[in-house]
This record gives sequence, structure tokens and C-alpha cells, in this order.
Amino acid sequence: MSDPSPVRPAVPVLDVWCDLQCPDCRAALDDVRALRARYGDRLELRLRHFPLEKNKHSFAAAQAAEEALEQGSGWEFVEVVLGRVEQLDRAGEPFLVEVARELGLDAEEFDTALIDGRHILIVDADQAEGKAIGVSGTPTYVIDGERLDGGKSQEGLRERIEQIADRLLAGQE
Repeated sequence: MSDPSPVRPAVPVLDVWCDLQCPDCRAALDDVRALRARYGDRLELRLRHFPLEKNKHSFAAAQAAEEALEQGSGWEFVEVVLGRVEQLDRAGEPFLVEVARELGLDAEEFDTALIDGRHILIVDADQAEGKAIGVSGTPTYVIDGERLDGGKSQEGLRERIEQIADRLLAGQE
């Protein structure tokens, strides 16, 4: 007989729904950094893609982030791109390849990945899942089934995430 209770992951998971061309997501970087510093490996932060139609380079940026992840520098790439949103606005895909080069990643492979679209399905799947669970803007966080919308305001969100994460971690002991 199977146990009907839900299986909890080894560590709590925080999904961060993000558009890499979104100034609000850039503003949320400090909270994301603080959460990563506080919890380290005890909280899994997963970048989830939710490129907004109004941001013409965000879909390519999401694909580039997946390529960076594949090359071992996902969050580092995301932080650089978000920190320079205006450059992405102006330069588009060549900027993404340049960031890869700056980080010592294989820039030619980045360029190829953007051309051949090898990461499109991942981005599309994230976006579809986000829509299905009610994500409508970025950043949006989901932890333990609770959706927290940071697109309107980041006020109090990190504290709420910490409350939930601390509760989940205490339950594992």
C-alpha cells in the first residue's frame, strides 16, 4: 500500500520566477543574495523563467541563462545580466554573449545555443507552468505552495520567505 502523504524534498525549494530584463527582478537581487547567504545548501533556489512580452530580449536572456547553467555559472550569469538591464535593453543578444565571455564561459557556444534554440523548451515549460499556477508578473516566489508576488512590491517578502523556510527546516529536524 502506498503512503498518500506528500513526499517532501530533501531541502525546501524556493522557485524564483524571473524576467531577466525586468527592473523589479534586479531590485529583488539583494533579497535573493541574502537568502542564498543565510541558507546556503539548506534552501534550493531555482530560477524559473517568466519572460514578459513587453521585454523584447527577455526570452533570449532566459535561454542564455539556461546555457550558463549548463556551463556551470547559472546564478552568476543571472546576477550580471540583471545588474545591467539597461545594456540588455540596448544591445540585446550580443550583450548576452559578451557577458558569457566576461565570465569565462564558452561565448561561441552561447551564440550557437541562441541560434539553434536548444533551451527554448525549458523556457516555454517554465512559462506555461508559471501561468498555470497564477504567475502574472515578476519577480514571483513560490515556496511550500505559497505564491508571493514581488512585482508590485518587495516589501516584507524576504521575511515571509524566511518564516516559511525556517518552519520547513525546523520540521526536518
